[in-house]
Amino acid sequence: MHLDVLDLRNFYYRSALGRTAQKIVRDELVAWWPDVKGQTVAGFGFAVPLLRPFLGQARRVLGLMPGPQGVMPWPAGLPNVSVLCHETLWPVETGSVDRLVVLHGLETSENAPALLDQCWRVLGPGGKAVFIVPNRAGIWSRSDATPFGYGRPYSMGQLEAQLRKHQFVTEKSRSALYLPPSDKRFWRKFAGPLERFGHRMPVFATGGVLMVEVTKQMAAPTRPGLSAAVKRPLKALEGIGAPVPDTARGRDNTC
Repeated sequence: MHLDVLDLRNFYYRSALGRTAQKIVRDELVAWWPDVKGQTVAGFGFAVPLLRPFLGQARRVLGLMPGPQGVMPWPAGLPNVSVLCHETLWPVETGSVDRLVVLHGLETSENAPALLDQCWRVLGPGGKAVFIVPNRAGIWSRSDATPFGYGRPYSMGQLEAQLRKHQFVTEKSRSALYLPPSDKRFWRKFAGPLERFGHRMPVFATGGVLMVEVTKQMAAPTRPGLSAAVKRPLKALEGIGAPVPDTARGRDNTC
């Protein structure tokens, strides 16, 4: 079940906890993708809070929002790039996206396999996608006070296995958002040190979200023609007997 776009907007843009969460996850994404110059960057679900750093350098930025969630104009003060769409039928050309971010899209989808097929379709050769989902081992997935408490939380193994089934190859992964989902200023004050500590102790991976970067796996091309090598190819005219002179057949050649 998708959350309402107004609830998502209020969390990320009008609450101190949401703005802190937005900055932490966005900084991780930008560290992975420092340069998107000349590329097409798209986000699905409610990924627009993470896309603003790419507006100044990407060739095109597109915010795709599923129908059950609703849509809001974005970015504020600039021409709108957000689009309302069916979650498994995007108005995007096949192979036209270089970078794709999925936030609050996969875990709330009613048809995750079809959604992943759509993600694979729009990515171009060499394209990359980052899927951000609630961490089953984290405390954010157990709190209804944030959007990460809704939908299906994942373990890292579950997420990577599902992506692999849909022909995605994992490039890197990490857990993020280690501060508690609390409105208390004390925790927000230590958000930076908590993230650094969490990244130094990856064995625990108890951050609020999981982030997985994948590339699109392409099937190996097949060569036209025979599928198996011919071990003993026929030579030209093989099997045709040598010409026999008429005299050998007792024919009179005199004129």
